[in-house]
Amino acid sequence: MKLESKTIRLRLVEESDAPFILSLRLDERYNQFLSKVMADVESQKSWIKKYKEDESVGNQYYFIIERLDGSPCGTVRVYDLKDDSFCWGSWILNENKTRFSAIESALLVYDFGFQNLGFKKSHFDVMKGNDKVIKFHKQMGAIETGEDEDNYYFEIYKESVDGVKERLRGKIS
Repeated sequence: MKLESKTIRLRLVEESDAPFILSLRLDERYNQFLSKVMADVESQKSWIKKYKEDESVGNQYYFIIERLDGSPCGTVRVYDLKDDSFCWGSWILNENKTRFSAIESALLVYDFGFQNLGFKKSHFDVMKGNDKVIKFHKQMGAIETGEDEDNYYFEIYKESVDGVKERLRGKIS
């Protein structure tokens, strides 16, 4: 499984990534719209160990986003796999990211879900107030399907993502 774009790649998380993940999740620049975690590397390692069991049976996938030189710059997770749809989130990019790492990582996630896993669409939620990410998803072609007190809910279809890839061909591939 090769998930690589022009400036970044996705690789599956390992226990040794726990300090990096924790540093992202505890950094106030990045965690405003994330669930809280304990400031404990051993707890993060335990979570990853349990997650790896889910990964081994195909229930979820957690990736480190890294520059092509191997420098980690973020995380993203694919989970809540349903009949024809997958969810993604835990998407964090730090100051080490490349210029196009947001669009590249999103497209790699969609490639993984649509090509590798065979889904037709993706569903996800974005916390209210996370306007930059909401705008990003809408520009990708995501359709708002509902909301609750805290979140907006979206779906995006493979065809919409394919259209974005076509428009951006050469810039990010």
